[in-house]
Amino acid sequence: MMQRLKQLRLARGLSLQDLAAEMGGIVSKQALSKYELGLSKPSAVVLNRLAGALGVKAAYLWSEPSINCTFIAYRKGTGLAKAEQQRVESVVCQMLEDRVSLQRMVRGAAEVDLPVKSFKVNALKDTEEFAEQLRATWNLGLGPVASVTGTLEDHFVHVFEIEASQRFDGISAVARDTEGNVAAAAVVSRKSLPGGRQRLNLAHELGHLVLDTSASVDEEKAAFRFAGAFLAPRETLFKELGRKRSLVQSQELFLLKQKYGMSIQSLVYRLHDLGVISDQHYRQWWMTISREGWKTEEPSELRPEKSEWLKKTVLRALSEGLMTKGEAMKALGEPIEMQESITLVERHAFLKLPIEERRKIMVKQAREMEDHYKQWKMEDLETGEIVEY
Repeated sequence: MMQRLKQLRLARGLSLQDLAAEMGGIVSKQALSKYELGLSKPSAVVLNRLAGALGVKAAYLWSEPSINCTFIAYRKGTGLAKAEQQRVESVVCQMLEDRVSLQRMVRGAAEVDLPVKSFKVNALKDTEEFAEQLRATWNLGLGPVASVTGTLEDHFVHVFEIEASQRFDGISAVARDTEGNVAAAAVVSRKSLPGGRQRLNLAHELGHLVLDTSASVDEEKAAFRFAGAFLAPRETLFKELGRKRSLVQSQELFLLKQKYGMSIQSLVYRLHDLGVISDQHYRQWWMTISREGWKTEEPSELRPEKSEWLKKTVLRALSEGLMTKGEAMKALGEPIEMQESITLVERHAFLKLPIEERRKIMVKQAREMEDHYKQWKMEDLETGEIVEY
């Protein structure tokens, strides 16, 4: 219970004092602290009040987490306050556990093809090969990734958007089962990011998940290089632009932005990493980006991607009878309009008819069935030997 209680409290952004107030002051913040530390247990009355304040069932507070959630890395210089970092981690762990439970409900113990920390990076250039390997494993080809969010979620990497301060860009986490096997992962970005930046952030966090970076390599640079290579493979870009360019026009970058779903800034980085543009042209482009104010807002911003995994999976579980309508609405946080089967619709319509009208319909159907059975002969029913079981 102690782990559940603290996680839920932090996920909702509540201090101990805030939670005590939400409970109507029936216990003190000191008592709540003792519950979280395992030094005492709440009474049944207090437990029910706790559950109500946190929006869960009392039994949930006593249950053990079904996964072990670990975080890979925060960006250097993120500068999140400790309380904000705890809140973010608690939110992500709770969301990831819910996703894994739903994932298991619908798909069972499906094998997770996610190579967590499987690619050993000894030099920045290694990330190019590893990005290509992962694209090949996931059958992505060498063209643009239509949906980074959809691609990740197809491979058990759940995509979350959360409310957080502007100092937060993203984080990645891994969920392992009780035996230590990878059950799923999550990549997290802040809400309201432009589409190009969002896609790069998601690919960047994917890099943190799969790369095992040696101490001699800058981990952030490796993740960014991986992200660029994942979104825009080098051979594809070479075909588009050539291997060496003395000048790249802004209109070319705008077209590439729309095609690959990358910001102008990330494309300039990418072309410089590949040696397509020189150091001098790279600096010229950054002067242009600064002068035009594109560091904060670029022209022709892309729409951010939206995750559809949760809604699709909940609706599937509802249709297959794995969840009730109430459970589905709670999972989605929105009402659901269920489409009844034709038979059920017809039955409801029939019951709304006046009783005399219903009797006429039933008499007519009975006569039709009588005529139908009169056409049968006994020999038509003799299909062969009788077999005893």
